[in-house]
Amino acid sequence: MTQASPSPGLSPQFCFSTVALRDFLRLSRASIDDSITQNLNALVTPAAAGFDPSSTSTRSSRLPSLRQIAPGPCRNFKEQVLFPSWQARSDVLNYCASVATSPDPDDPESVLRQVESEKDRERVVDERLDPYSGRFFPTEPRTERLAAIVRQERGVENIIRARSWGVVKERCGEDWRDWDEALNEWRKRREKGQ
Repeated sequence: MTQASPSPGLSPQFCFSTVALRDFLRLSRASIDDSITQNLNALVTPAAAGFDPSSTSTRSSRLPSLRQIAPGPCRNFKEQVLFPSWQARSDVLNYCASVATSPDPDDPESVLRQVESEKDRERVVDERLDPYSGRFFPTEPRTERLAAIVRQERGVENIIRARSWGVVKERCGEDWRDWDEALNEWRKRREKGQ
């Protein structure tokens, strides 16, 4: 069975290194959600029913229907792989969101922004000669860039989880809840167990 994505070492440097942040999210999604059908197929034991010789006597043009997966393996997959991976990504996004809303005294571009602001105050703007001369686009602080990335990745995460959960519900057939309800119930059970 596929393993849940391990959480990376969380630090502000990890979050501000948007390449590392996005790589973690991409790799976690690729190993679990992007290959959800393959992960679920691995739970099916094809030889459990035995070989049916009549299956080779006629040619079928229909695609084989996806078989339902037994409740036990499905539950184990959700509890041990799917939900822990989702939780690891949620933890990373929540941590990075808190970094994005915290003051950033180590911002290497703060001096550059101050210089830009000083230059902007000294500029003489004559919009009759150049209608675009009044425009000033200061360098965005890295906390704002990080906040935008976290918002974007949360949106992606919602889409991916809804798609994955749809496949899980189709193949496992036992769950009527939405993915966020199922994840929250798993979190509650996990907290009680610890």
